[in-house]
Amino acid sequence: MPEPEPSPHDAREMIAGFARYRAIFTPGTTLFAVSGLVARLPISMVGIGIVLLAEAETGSYAFAGVVSATALIANAAFSIVQGRLLDRLGQGRVLPIAITLWGLGLSGIMWSLLAEWPSWTTYACAALAGASLPSIGACVRARWSFALKSRPERLQSAFAFEAVADECVFMVGPIVVTVLATTVHATAGLIAALAVGLMGTYVFSALRSTEPPAHPASTRGAAPAAMPWRPLVPLTVVMVALGILVGAAEVATVAFSEEEGQQGAAGFLLALWSFGSLVAGLISGAITWRASTLTRLRWAALALAGTLAPLALAPSIPVMGVVLLASGFALSPTLIAAVMLAENVLPPARLTEGMAFLLQTGLAIGLAPGAAVAGAVIDAYGASPAYLVCFGGGLLAVAGTLLTQVPASMRSQNEESADAGFVA
Repeated sequence: MPEPEPSPHDAREMIAGFARYRAIFTPGTTLFAVSGLVARLPISMVGIGIVLLAEAETGSYAFAGVVSATALIANAAFSIVQGRLLDRLGQGRVLPIAITLWGLGLSGIMWSLLAEWPSWTTYACAALAGASLPSIGACVRARWSFALKSRPERLQSAFAFEAVADECVFMVGPIVVTVLATTVHATAGLIAALAVGLMGTYVFSALRSTEPPAHPASTRGAAPAAMPWRPLVPLTVVMVALGILVGAAEVATVAFSEEEGQQGAAGFLLALWSFGSLVAGLISGAITWRASTLTRLRWAALALAGTLAPLALAPSIPVMGVVLLASGFALSPTLIAAVMLAENVLPPARLTEGMAFLLQTGLAIGLAPGAAVAGAVIDAYGASPAYLVCFGGGLLAVAGTLLTQVPASMRSQNEESADAGFVA
């Protein structure tokens, strides 16, 4: 039986869906979206850039890994503090200071390695760079919430665009830094990250017309707005799980490609994964969803776990590419729904702090253990079993979504319920 042809009505619906992206972009939102994208590039460049430079100067991958981990841990520890300062003092006051300190720290890493300073100086500079790395992802999403406060139904498209922007960052950044570090100079990749980070953040922070208002601490002794830990903690578990599976997938894919005798295929495979996530993010933002955000989050996490399960059984690079592409289609919808829920439950006075906790602390907590456990499994059993760490991360994400509860008053535009209290 022949397949029914799409009707003109279906085509019009699809065109109207993608027109939602045009509706959210004004001159003001376009400026902060583009500068925020540029400012985020160092997130995907600095880690691998530090490893390439440190290994080139010392010959030790172990030392390079410790330096990179030091920056990651410092970032996870201080992102909440930075988020709180951003909410209380405003992005225009905090971000220029943070990015300047980050630039000094990153420059110190390069200088200490090239000048062969004691190891502790490199660690100290890495800690400074990690602790001061601006929470641009949280800041951009806070600006979208402020810019669209009168049209909250458009936030789904805005956050979908940001998920796509994140995928672009992680597709482009590692390639640029690797090419520069291996063909120009070991420091060239980090210098490029330094340049785009400084330029993007200074421009972003100077856009005052779209900056959310600051919420200074009360001088009358009033208690600050309470952080909604009940829904935020399980949502953070979801983000930790995403960090685990991403960290494990990167290491396992490099090892799998090497075992197959095509080490260069690792970048292609990971790019396929990111491409699937990018396309799914674009589609997600163009759809008018009938299901609630929490329901979408649970189904997306379940789909993610389900598509991660076959990775350990993939017999070849072409099959692995297909499975990773399919898995990518569930990755960004999980991230988008989690951020949407967080935006809905966080009080405006603590929005950036909560987003930083979710997007930076949560992901960072998962990335390092995911990569480390996958590496240990590879050493003991080979590359394919290491993908079970990714599957474990997917199951943890499902568990986090099942534990997530949101206030009964928080509904998507199509959700109806008369229950009181919290909805699970």
